[in-house]
Amino acid sequence: MNISLCLMVWNELEGCKRDVPQLPRHAFEEVFCVDGGSTDGTVEYLQAHGIPVHRQPQAGLNAAYIHANEVATGDAVVVFFPKGTTPVADLLEFRPLLEAGNQLVVASRQIQGAANEEDSSWWRPRKWAVLCLSLLAMLAWRREGYWVRDVLHGYKGFTRAAFQQMHILDHGLSIDIEMVVRAYKLHLRRCEFPTRESPRQHGMTRFKAWPTGKKLLAYLWYEARRRD
Repeated sequence: MNISLCLMVWNELEGCKRDVPQLPRHAFEEVFCVDGGSTDGTVEYLQAHGIPVHRQPQAGLNAAYIHANEVATGDAVVVFFPKGTTPVADLLEFRPLLEAGNQLVVASRQIQGAANEEDSSWWRPRKWAVLCLSLLAMLAWRREGYWVRDVLHGYKGFTRAAFQQMHILDHGLSIDIEMVVRAYKLHLRRCEFPTRESPRQHGMTRFKAWPTGKKLLAYLWYEARRRD
């Protein structure tokens, strides 16, 4: 199986400086980047390290994934966000799982052996919200196969054919949970492996809890009425 590694960035220069030198490029047939409009030198840094950069033609996280699947040349795509928050070494976990027949592989912060950045505190609102969403999606759409616990992590791999089957919305930020829900509805083979998330050292998240939560709930309502 030929596997493409896609770096998703938007003003992540400091994270790239930390993660890019550690990338196991030998483990992938192709390495490229999809950029959401960086202005901090991220693009120039990646190009200087021999990584082709594709500027996504349409705004939004969903659109970034769609563009990545379009420009990739591999049979599968692994998506990594170089923010300095998740282990680069975990990129080596994807190939055996994809080659074993899984069509969606998620690096999970929610299963045994994993760690969420909130695990050092008793107050874990993001972690609990993700688990609630995963339970809701499972109860509504899973009829067989593996129950994905981390439905909001972008660190994932998927076959390009499966992605095309999903018919992902070309706007918004529902991509992570949408891919899980579509995998349930299409009876695609999926799995997770544990990863360990650490707090951001540079920059800020663009996905604030309450506004993002409302959009995700709106997506789930749409999916409940969606005709396949």
